Amino acid sequence: MLYVKLLAGYVLFGILSFLTIATFTSRFTLNYIKKDTASSLYREAKLLASNFAANYYQGAMTLEDISSHFYAISIYLDADIWVVNPNGKILIHSPSDTVPSSAIVEEFDITAFGTSYYQVGSFFGTFPEDTLTVFSPISINYKAQGYLLIHKPVNELVSLKDGFLNISYMTLAVIFLCAFVVLGLFIYSICLPLRKITQAAKDYSSGNFETQINIHTNDEIGYLAASLNYMATELSTLEEDQRKFIANVSHDFRSPLTSIKGYVEAIMDGTIPYEMQDKYLNIILHETERLNKLTEGMLELNKYGVKGTMLDISKFDINHTIKMVAQSFEGTCKEKRVSFELILTGQTSFVSADMSKIQQVLYNLIDNAIKFSHTGSTITIETTEKNDKVFISVKDTGIGIPKDSIKKIWERFYKTDLSRGKDKKGTGLGLAIVKEIVSAHNENINVISTEGVGTEFIFTLPLYHGE
Repeated sequence: MLYVKLLAGYVLFGILSFLTIATFTSRFTLNYIKKDTASSLYREAKLLASNFAANYYQGAMTLEDISSHFYAISIYLDADIWVVNPNGKILIHSPSDTVPSSAIVEEFDITAFGTSYYQVGSFFGTFPEDTLTVFSPISINYKAQGYLLIHKPVNELVSLKDGFLNISYMTLAVIFLCAFVVLGLFIYSICLPLRKITQAAKDYSSGNFETQINIHTNDEIGYLAASLNYMATELSTLEEDQRKFIANVSHDFRSPLTSIKGYVEAIMDGTIPYEMQDKYLNIILHETERLNKLTEGMLELNKYGVKGTMLDISKFDINHTIKMVAQSFEGTCKEKRVSFELILTGQTSFVSADMSKIQQVLYNLIDNAIKFSHTGSTITIETTEKNDKVFISVKDTGIGIPKDSIKKIWERFYKTDLSRGKDKKGTGLGLAIVKEIVSAHNENINVISTEGVGTEFIFTLPLYHGE
């Protein structure tokens, strides 16, 4: 679980932070305090060596005067102040109880300080515990007559360091508490929504698209949840469409196959007399053509996938194309006594499109108009140029489309209840193909229909702008 990992990381962060303060921070703080204290004491030592101790050596101040001054300063600094000669003999000390009984620092050697002005230790075995010692030479006529030493116990510096560490621990505790609040907010706003999303994804992978992710935030998590909800809805719709598609295909293929099988068996077993076989063979041929038409329609639609289809764009006269397509229906129009009224803009109207695909669009629209027109009616085909577009309209005065079916006519295999009785040969793929072709040209097609009055399909093509 993500929140368990976050909690473990939070605890690990606390432990590592504590160990860091207890080790590295403690050591660095103590070293810093030592250097800072040594620097302060060194400034005091230089001042005392140049003013008071030098005056004592030159006889300008008595031992009592300088001792009283050193005592006051030692109280202020909370440190011991000594004056020793080059041999290590203690000449002045304040306070008095810090001087060893011999009043001589055994093995005293100022060179032991090296290049530094302070050292930490027992000061040649003088003190029983570690002590910070700072020295400054007392020079008269550029010659060291002695040394002024200031001693401060290291345990006092450790106490100061511990005070700083306590502040650090309290600060860490506050940071740790704030981090816990942030962790809680992170788990609430990130981990819990991710758990919902993960569970929903599992449901989707098992085919259950009914699960909705109830997250409504204006951030990436909210956008992801909304996208997954939309995806689930689309997948559910797609699954339903697939079921309908398979049911429609099964229905439209089963009916002619059943007829073909039945008539062939009847002919073979002699149920149908020889003199009537031609009639039923024509029916079989008709059903075979219907199956072939269905197959061709499905193959045509399969060309228009997600990536679209390749179009052979060229310049052609849409008016001439309309006239040629309309002429191909001359025989059908005579049978049904249907006429065309062509209202075309200008002598010519050139467009940029795939001519063969647009011929197919016109053929399907005109074929539908003839099928659903009343005997003796007129079909109007009109072109209009506007805003660099050519609007092509195919209008009939037939049975019309029910209002609740307007949005469904573009679906594959869809047929209205009215068309089922009127159009026995239709596959329900014609308008789906028309929609795909027009969309492949990045153009639009609309339908206006009133039941019992008629239907008008209008689609657009780009005007040709050439030399």
